[in-house]
Amino acid sequence: MFDFDALSNAIVRQTVLCVGDLMLDEFVYGEISRISPEAPAPVIAVRRSEINVGGAGNVARNIAALGAHCIFVGLVGADDAGEKLRAALSGENLIEPLLVSDPARPTTRKVRFVSEHFSTHMLRADWEATVPASGLVEQALIDTILPLLPRADIVLLSDYAKGVLTARVIRNVIDAARKLGKRVIVDPKSANFAIYRGATLLTPNQKEFAEATRSRADDEANLATAARDVMLLADSEALLVTQSERGMTLVPREGDVIHVPAYPVKVRDVTGAGDTVAAMLAVALAAGADWETALRTASAAAAVAVSKSGTAIVTLAELRHRILPHASLAAEEKIARSADDLDERVSKWREQGLRIGFTNGCFDILHPGHVKVLTGARAACDRLIVGLNSDNSVKRLKGEERPIQDERARAGVLAALEAVDLVVIFEEDTPLKLIEQIQPSVLVKGGDYTLKQVVGHEIVTARGGEVVLIDVLQGFSTTSLVKRAGGTG
Repeated sequence: MFDFDALSNAIVRQTVLCVGDLMLDEFVYGEISRISPEAPAPVIAVRRSEINVGGAGNVARNIAALGAHCIFVGLVGADDAGEKLRAALSGENLIEPLLVSDPARPTTRKVRFVSEHFSTHMLRADWEATVPASGLVEQALIDTILPLLPRADIVLLSDYAKGVLTARVIRNVIDAARKLGKRVIVDPKSANFAIYRGATLLTPNQKEFAEATRSRADDEANLATAARDVMLLADSEALLVTQSERGMTLVPREGDVIHVPAYPVKVRDVTGAGDTVAAMLAVALAAGADWETALRTASAAAAVAVSKSGTAIVTLAELRHRILPHASLAAEEKIARSADDLDERVSKWREQGLRIGFTNGCFDILHPGHVKVLTGARAACDRLIVGLNSDNSVKRLKGEERPIQDERARAGVLAALEAVDLVVIFEEDTPLKLIEQIQPSVLVKGGDYTLKQVVGHEIVTARGGEVVLIDVLQGFSTTSLVKRAGGTG
């Protein structure tokens, strides 16, 4: 897994250059209770309306909401919608907008009429020109973009096929970025992926991918074969296919295919979810994340976005809550009630494709040494289960005067830690039986153990899992703390 806090701290130091089709998104919400007497059409009684920055502008807003700096280049017309977009983007602290004006075309504007009672889009009205930008406007875009490249940590092209990302603009930007060693992510619209030649990563959805490759891509093997053919044509390092509720699959030019399942979530509105995914990928990769980490954070960000209404943005705080949901639970909810309860939770996490980690101990008096091991353990997995010796088990291991705190108190303290997703009390002297039940992918202990001393290492490694040893913090132990306090140890 990964250290969410370390990634977050790295993200806020990144600058993303985002180029693409800007649009004004308007949502008109109301109730429908009758049919118009003038025509067989529903009448919506408008209650409220919202105006948002959409298209590539929503990508920029998501980049900024995640804490990174975004330099944004887009195209607007000389009209009221264009002025609204200029004003909205200028008011965003972390967005630096450089908008090229084309008086010959309208600013792209989309108005959606939504029934609040049924949570259904009833109608969408579009004002737009989808023809490519003229030669003069193309040159103005290129002249604006290229001097910005040295300031960017990564480049993101958000193509909505509204005329900004012409073949000439794309070619100039990708070639210049590659010369400077900058990675380029493309959220493509054209079915001819060859025009994005040289991009680091292409992120089509399943429909776009099927059209571009003329393949069904109905399973991982077929998808991987078609993706690698496309990558040869597009000279890209990887291709990511987003598949809505089926999750997302990344095919790298070299290495194994990575599939990340979608988070289970009640979908309210999918508008702009692809923008959120592109933004999250850009900031995570710019911050140094590997492919799997970038995908997992993007999947979590998409889950947050689709649970909101309208053109939504996702913040780091919301992302943290989605990735570390058990941190928000009451401590008692993070203590397994029975073996069946443990099996049910583990089964659900496995269905979600989550990597389960395990560590164990007495944790009689929680100290900084414990916290370091637990934090390190959580960074190595998606969900961390902590096996806790029962009171009787501790007495057998440590003597009649121990534990200082009973098992429920110790479990409650552990469960209150953000790093811990589940606490399981076990009666045996070792957690071997518990490890056999859980079958974790990662087994973690302090570095004062050797691999062969770690109980259950054979079980985990036999299934392709790994054993992680965390360097211990010297000078801390429960026994020494008890002696210092005048106890018996």
